[in-house]
Amino acid sequence: MTDTNAAEPVVAAGKGALLVLFLATVIDMIGFGIVIPFLTYLVEDLAASEGIAEVGLWVGLLMTSYSVAQFLFSPFWGSVSDRIGRRPVLMIGLIGNTVFFAMFGLANTLFIALAARFMAGVFNGNLAVARAYIGDVSTPSQLNTRMGLIGAAFGLGFTIGPFIGGELSNPAEKWDIFIGTIFEEYPYLLPCLAAGVLSLISFVYAYFYLPESLPKSKRSTSDKLNWTKKLSNSFKQSYSMLNRGVISIIIWATFLFIFGFTIMHAVFILYTGMPVEEGGLSYNEAQNGRIFAVIGIAGILTQGVLIGPLSKRLGAKKLLPLSCFVCGTGLILIPYTQAEHATIQLILVATIVAIGSGLFQPSSSTLLTKFAKDEGINLGIVMGAQESISSFARILGPLTGGIVWTYTVSRDWPLDYHTAFHLCGLLMLCSALLSFRIGVVPDIDSQGS
Repeated sequence: MTDTNAAEPVVAAGKGALLVLFLATVIDMIGFGIVIPFLTYLVEDLAASEGIAEVGLWVGLLMTSYSVAQFLFSPFWGSVSDRIGRRPVLMIGLIGNTVFFAMFGLANTLFIALAARFMAGVFNGNLAVARAYIGDVSTPSQLNTRMGLIGAAFGLGFTIGPFIGGELSNPAEKWDIFIGTIFEEYPYLLPCLAAGVLSLISFVYAYFYLPESLPKSKRSTSDKLNWTKKLSNSFKQSYSMLNRGVISIIIWATFLFIFGFTIMHAVFILYTGMPVEEGGLSYNEAQNGRIFAVIGIAGILTQGVLIGPLSKRLGAKKLLPLSCFVCGTGLILIPYTQAEHATIQLILVATIVAIGSGLFQPSSSTLLTKFAKDEGINLGIVMGAQESISSFARILGPLTGGIVWTYTVSRDWPLDYHTAFHLCGLLMLCSALLSFRIGVVPDIDSQGS
């Protein structure tokens, strides 16, 4: 098969294939975000039945296990797709999602919940394969726009996931039709099944409309999967970029930012679900889901509306520390919300957090791109290093948040339930101060910095 023939199906099936990839990425983020509104309550229920007191620690472990699995298995799935093609690997991931979403909803011990969450992360390690598929089927002029679909899917998935998780939790308490059913015994099964059904629908759609993007002539013929080699290379390349002057500064600033941001993922619901008399807000799952949906929507609007004008006016170099200050301010303010004004105050604070986060990500990527081109470094290596370091931050963040919460929540101020959020703000401040060390931004392929 010639390259011309290999490209022909791409044009005919391009829209269907891109829709499948978009859905797969949305589901990936739904899988991450769907548990956020109810995870604390699920852990509290299971911990109480098992006589376990460290609720915050287990919340952190369950959130971290997902990111650990994604980090470890992304190179594996990439290697498999190089050998057998992108289509079957993407479809395996969608089926795995369906199975392990259901398993998590039916978990009756913390260990089963942890295993299900880890396995969901294993089968949600398909983002690299989705990007490889887009690379296979896109011309250079199409690549940037089509890769942008992945970013849009991230935002949409993070908005939908927590909303579904919150609204469909505890259905027997909301709708009489679920009383006396399995959903009363397993109150968090319904949102997990909803996510699984979305994944199953995407699988059926992929079966009929997703063509293979990697011709057999271009597949790897190695007898062994180079999973460990890719993982080792990822470590080496990431380490090498941590000693590359300004590039290392940007990567470390990104690490600190994501570290602080993901601590919030673990402790936000621990705080909002805490009784009002103890300083919390007594929020339920639905209320939490709506707040995270606000964060997702505000993030989408920031990247779709604000980032362009602000980048032209201020430039990425100034936006980077500004975004850290904005996001850090919002994170610190979260635990000072007053119960009687909780809704309006949390929406305001969540919007501040989302704006800061929405400004940071594109600004850091823009700066990395410009400095990498200026220094003649392969852009794939630089972005890969940034993603690897970011993955470590996503692993450490929820776990750190859970540990800090566990050992401070019952203490007196200043080491109390505010502490984890203060730590978020401190990490954001460190990221901002580090970003001030970025030098003159090269003006490459654009006007202005």
